[in-house]
Amino acid sequence: MSFDQEEISLQEQFEEVIASNDKLVVQDFLNNQNISDVAQLISDNEEYETQIISILSPHRAVSTFKILDVPEQKRIIQSLPPIKTAELLNELPADDRTAFLEELPTGVVRELIKLLNPEERKITLALLGYPEGSVGRLMTPDYIPVREDWTIAEVLDEVRTKGKHIETIDVIYVVNEKGEFVDDLKIKDVILSAPDRIISDIIDRRYIALNVHDSQEEANHIFKMNNRVALPVVDDNDILLGIVTIDDVLWVANEEFTENIQKIGGTEALDEPYLEMPLFKLFRKRVGWLIILFLGEMLTATAMTYFEDEIAKAIVLALFVPLIISSGGNSGSQASTLIIQAMAMGEVYLTDWLRVLKREILSGLMLGTVLGLIGFFRIQVWSHFFPEVYGDHSLAVALTVGCSLIGVVLWGTLSGSMLPLVLKKLGADPATSSAPFVATLVDVTGLVIYFSVAYIFLQGILL
Repeated sequence: MSFDQEEISLQEQFEEVIASNDKLVVQDFLNNQNISDVAQLISDNEEYETQIISILSPHRAVSTFKILDVPEQKRIIQSLPPIKTAELLNELPADDRTAFLEELPTGVVRELIKLLNPEERKITLALLGYPEGSVGRLMTPDYIPVREDWTIAEVLDEVRTKGKHIETIDVIYVVNEKGEFVDDLKIKDVILSAPDRIISDIIDRRYIALNVHDSQEEANHIFKMNNRVALPVVDDNDILLGIVTIDDVLWVANEEFTENIQKIGGTEALDEPYLEMPLFKLFRKRVGWLIILFLGEMLTATAMTYFEDEIAKAIVLALFVPLIISSGGNSGSQASTLIIQAMAMGEVYLTDWLRVLKREILSGLMLGTVLGLIGFFRIQVWSHFFPEVYGDHSLAVALTVGCSLIGVVLWGTLSGSMLPLVLKKLGADPATSSAPFVATLVDVTGLVIYFSVAYIFLQGILL
């Protein structure tokens, strides 16, 4: 069956072949598509997703399954017959299989592990035994180990023998007789060396390795700093346990970035795509933070009540409350977002807190001064055209607003920048110092600063 690729879309082609009810025609069509296109067809045709995976060869089925979203993977596993499920899970690379099983309830994982062959079951249980979020959960035991005393010819024979079933052969890993990691070699260096050279003669024993208990966040940072496609994973005794590849680290980085963005927005991290998440579950993810923020904002009303007498004496002060608290909240949200992102990228560490503090003090003063001057001149200009608004005390009111803006913006900047570092020091996720949380904190304290400054400038005048 032939198609005019320019005139008929992939979806239309698929609908035509699936309507033929000819398994061989469908199989031939799918085998001629890129893996990414097959995955897109599954996403666009939920009713055929199980059929598509079943028709594909084991290798192509695994390659497609790996790049599907978790909800799609779950539906397929639930629908496949046990024999096909066992075939798919056994063919999946150990790290991808572990990542998928992590998303499932314990009872389901227990049943699926029973479908694995003894060797794959042992590997999977070992990986799942490492702490969640550790490098151990990411690593794959599929790598090519060689000995120091091997020749280049022996190494290349090993690559030809085992390379077909290895996730990556870009790097060869050298171990000693105890299984301890010695060094790694790029395949390029192996190929370009003379066949009779000994491995120990061409390695320099300068290497970078991950510990199996390192956090995935730390692994992401090490990959970024060293520009590597794969890194060895060792235990506390330097025994080589496996490797972590860049595709897994990029997946972790994407998950971490998405989670941080959601937390910064003032919600719990979503563990499913937005449109796939049940409405009530989405409600539960959002309502908790909204209640906390609402209760926090109630403190603003409490603060307003405390300064009720001042407001009654100088009603003009109430006009600038939204201006003051929003400026402080905005500056705090800016600082919080910048610091959280810098920490996630490995640009800022806890030990940098003093440098951050000094920078944010200067930034807060400069930003506050700019806003303060704008507020000051706005009141002065307005009082020139509408003198009845501020009466005879426009200068005092302008100074109150201008100085308050400097203080509130400075406080917002300091709060937003320091809170993520404090949370990190306490072992919490810095992203939980989200922009709404910082804004709420600064709203309350901003009122205290505003009315305190007003008392200084307006005492004996309006107060």
